[in-house]
Amino acid sequence: MTNDRKIGVAMDFSKGSKLALKWATDNLLDKGDTLYLIHIKPSLDDESRNLLWSPSGSPLIPLAEFREREVLQKYDIQFDPEVLDMLETASRQTHVPLCYNNCFASVVAKLYWGDARDKLCEAVGALKLDALVMGSRGLGSIQRVLLGSVSSYVIASATCPVTIVKDPSAKGH
Repeated sequence: MTNDRKIGVAMDFSKGSKLALKWATDNLLDKGDTLYLIHIKPSLDDESRNLLWSPSGSPLIPLAEFREREVLQKYDIQFDPEVLDMLETASRQTHVPLCYNNCFASVVAKLYWGDARDKLCEAVGALKLDALVMGSRGLGSIQRVLLGSVSSYVIASATCPVTIVKDPSAKGH
């Protein structure tokens, strides 16, 4: 891959997604790349926002805004200092500026509402991602068969390379 890549990280603020973010920033992110933090919410309570954002997701949210509590409240996202710290650190380590002209950031968040499997695949196409990194929930074989696996679906359906980061402390996998 070359510079100026678009790298997505599926983020549900779980331990697995935080490991995926750490892996992506340590192993993929380079100067000139754009990191997309992709968060999927099951449903949107506000009917007017549902009509506006349900098909295409939220507007892109630059890191400079994503760290503001008012913005997080607007989108009903819990403040997570650990994730914000990882993003800030990655930005400094790779010398990727937080904002360009008109604050088009190299680290941006994008929210979608609906089924995570479908919305992650839609995000890959809509954002023209070069790679997607996801954490694994660590389901066992039987759970995966009964509950389905977002990871398995996205690997089979996404139009870009997908990396699944497993929790090394998970047992039985």
